[in-house]
Formats: sequence, C-alpha cells, structure tokens
Amino acid sequence: MSSTVSEGLNKLILSLSKAEKRSFKLFAKRTTSNPEELKFLVLFDFLEKFPDASDEEIIKKNPQIKKVQLANLKAHLYRQLLTSIRLNSSNKILEFEVNEHIENAELLYMRGLYLQSLKLLEKAKFLAIKLDNSIQNLLIIEKIKFIESQYVTRSIGARADELSAKSLKIEERVNGLVSLSNLSLQLYSLYLKVGFVRDEKDFMFVRDFFQSKLPDIDYKKLSFTEKFHLYSAYFRYYYIQQDFLMCFKYAQKTVDLFKENKFQAEQNKELFFKSIHNLILVLFYLRNYKRMQAAFDYFEQLKPSEKESENIQLLHQQYTYTNLLNLRFLQGEYSRGLRCIGEITDFLDAAETKIDTHRIIVLYYKIACLYFGTGDFKKAIHYLNQVLALKNQSLREDILSFAHILILIAHYELGNDMLVEYQLKSVYRYLSKNGDLQGVQREVLNYIRNVPKLLPSEVTKSFKQLLSRLKKLSESKFEQRPFMYLDIIAWLESKIDKKSIEQIAQEKFRQELTSGRKNYLPNGG
Repeated sequence: MSSTVSEGLNKLILSLSKAEKRSFKLFAKRTTSNPEELKFLVLFDFLEKFPDASDEEIIKKNPQIKKVQLANLKAHLYRQLLTSIRLNSSNKILEFEVNEHIENAELLYMRGLYLQSLKLLEKAKFLAIKLDNSIQNLLIIEKIKFIESQYVTRSIGARADELSAKSLKIEERVNGLVSLSNLSLQLYSLYLKVGFVRDEKDFMFVRDFFQSKLPDIDYKKLSFTEKFHLYSAYFRYYYIQQDFLMCFKYAQKTVDLFKENKFQAEQNKELFFKSIHNLILVLFYLRNYKRMQAAFDYFEQLKPSEKESENIQLLHQQYTYTNLLNLRFLQGEYSRGLRCIGEITDFLDAAETKIDTHRIIVLYYKIACLYFGTGDFKKAIHYLNQVLALKNQSLREDILSFAHILILIAHYELGNDMLVEYQLKSVYRYLSKNGDLQGVQREVLNYIRNVPKLLPSEVTKSFKQLLSRLKKLSESKFEQRPFMYLDIIAWLESKIDKKSIEQIAQEKFRQELTSGRKNYLPNGG
C-alpha cells in the first residue's frame, strides 16, 4: 500500500472517538470469528497504540501478519472502519437514509421484487425532496423510470407522462444548481489564490467572469439550495471586489435563509456556520462593532455539543477564534487578544491535519498582527515566518506579500538595519513578480529604504509626509486593499504622536463609537 493510503488509514484511526473504536471492535467481531480473517483487527489494535509505526515495525511486532498480506490488510481495515462509521451514523444523517433506501431498492429489484423496490424508492424520493437534494431526487426518479419502463407494473398508466415531466423539471433544476454552485466555488478558488482585486484589470476580469457564468434565473422558482448558492456566488463576487455593503446584503440574505428554514439549518450546519461567519467578517470590514458583536454572540450560542460531528465542532471553533481576533482588532485591544493565543495555537497543533491551510495562514497572520500591535516585534516575526513557511501551498498570495512587508517593518523597529537592507531587494522582486507592488506598498518600501539616510531631526517630519501620501492613496478604490492587511496608518501615527499602536487603535475605535464615522479599514484576511 502506498504511503499516502497508509497515512490516510492512520489519520482515520486517530480521528475515532473511544465510543467509535469500541463500536468498531464489536462490529468486527460480529462479522466474523475466523482468526485468519480477524487479522485486520490485530492491525487496528496495533496502529491504535502506535500510529506512526512503519511497515517493518508492524510485521516485527505482529508475527501473525505476513509482509505479503500487509497492503491488503490495510486496505481491508480502511473499508471496515468506514463501514462501521457509516452504520453508526446512518440514524443521524438523512442523506445516509436516502442512500440506504436506494441500495435496498436495488437489491429488491435484482430479486425481481419490483413493487417493493418502487415502494422504497418512493420513500427515498420523499426524503430527498425534504432535504432539497435535487441530484439525489433525479437519480431516484431515473431508477423509478427504469423499473417502470422494463417491467409492467400496476402503476404504469399515466405514470409514464408524470415521471417524464418530473424528470425534465428536476433535470432543469439540477443544471441551474450545478451552474450556481460552480460559479460560487470558482469565485472562492480565485479568492484563495490571489485575494482581493488589485487594480482595474482585476476588477474587470472578475466582473466579466461573473456575468458570463451567471445563469438566467427565475427567482420565484428557486429552491432553498439554489437560493443558497446564488447568494453565496453574489457574496463572493462582491467580497473579492471589496464592495462590503453589497457583501453585507447577501451575507444577511444567506443567514436569514437558514433562520427561516430550521430544518435546513440543522441538516446543513456547516453551511449555516459558514454563512454566519461571512456575515461577521463583513461587519468587521465595515467596522460596525455593535452588529458584529451581536452576530458573534449569536454564533457562540450555536456552539455544537460533543455529540455533533468533529467537522462541525472544528468549524465552529476555528470561526470563533477568527472572529474573536477580529473583534479585538476592531476594538484596538491587541493585548487582550493575546490572552487566547495559547488556546488558539494548541487548537492548531491538535487539529493541524484537519484544518485547511488557508485558515492556518489567516490565523497565524492575525496573531502576528496582534503581536505587532503590542510592540512585540520578535514574536510578530516568528508568526509571520510561520505564514511564509506555508508559501508553497499557493494560497493567499496577498497575505504572503503583506507578511513580507510586515517583517521588514518589524526588523526596522528592532533596529536590524543590515537585515532590512538585505531583504529589501528580495521583497521588491517578490512583490513585482506577484503583481503586488502598488502605490501603498511602493511608498512604504521606499521609506524603509531611505530612512537610514535621514538625520534624527528629520525622521518625524518624514513620517508625517509618508502618512499624508498614504492617506491620499487610501482614497483610491484600488489602494484600500493594503490597509486591510497592514494597520500602517496606526503605526505611522504612533511614531508621530509617540504612542503605542494599541493606544492609537483604541482612540480611533472610541472616536468611531462616538461619531459613527469609520476612520480606516482594519487588519484582515
């Protein structure tokens, strides 16, 4: 067996709870009592204790397992584990019940029990409609049509026309659903690759792409799932374009969609949680603290129990940490945000193989920004290097670009002049190669390059000049993006006013609460 498959088996075993392991052993012993056939259980017991064991160690410690058997035993164990997990989950997941009805109907059909097979398919169809799963529904109707067309049943009469009409209607719905889900996924993939639009060229590309892929839609006829994918596509489109007011509109629509359909909210908690997370994130970018706090409190109330799937628990936890850090950024309470860093890093270490790289990059970058905001530049550099260590994943090139810049600023603050001078050229090349050398980035890098030439009496004046140029640049639509990653304004004002970055951020937050006016975009990702 390949190392990739072996690794998959080890990860699957590690993911099992104590109850699942116990259930698997009972399942394995029920299915066979032949010692030869139970070798896969011997393998399971060993890998449970020694998940990192090599093939040589497995064979040495378990002489009843022969080298020629090991690959097949691993494959068999993997299949048996999945079967056991599925049997234990079938009464909790309705989609499993639909599939079970379909499989049982197939078995009855093969035995010539056509009416019984049709009866089960009707049950499966009822559940598929309840779940708003058009793809499963189409599969079921096609199976019903096959049985009706091959064998004369008591229901053949007007059923032919009825089934044909239903099939065409669902097929049309499935085509629309696939188009919408494809569009939403492609936009998300584009965002994960490069982040927000950088210039007019990016803007036009995303706009033309979106408009060319958006199918003709009769909104009144859309199902729950179609509405969800439509709102998600619009949300991602406006998010990439940095139109956060329109983002808010569609994020709220998606959350309301679930709130109005409690059944779907319960059956699709992953999507429900993602929708609330998107709403909180947009409110963060809009710097609407009161609404953001209210949405965050609501999300916390939905914390899943230990009986929920591990996937649900992981998603809720990572969204909670991301939005908690964003709240601290919004309030300017960087020191308070650092109190939960140990908890977050423990979570990342424990769930490293289960969390996608994108989320790890975002959390590490946010942690680095917290340390930067408190003036702990060494710790900021440490976590920024963690971000850059994931650069080969080809994800979030925008965050990687700004991580390079933030490292330079941190080294400048630490007085590492020789290191700054050495790294400047490589950062210039990196940003140029990735098309990320815009006005703000260029101004900041030029300043860092020229500051060693300044007299001490000229430094404060040069900070003020840079601040003035950056504020002017921030008025341009396509120059606002850097301020979402680097709180460069607060940093400059802290240098000018001789205050900490945290003090400046908190003063601006209090001013916003009083006046209602938003001063600048916060660190994000």
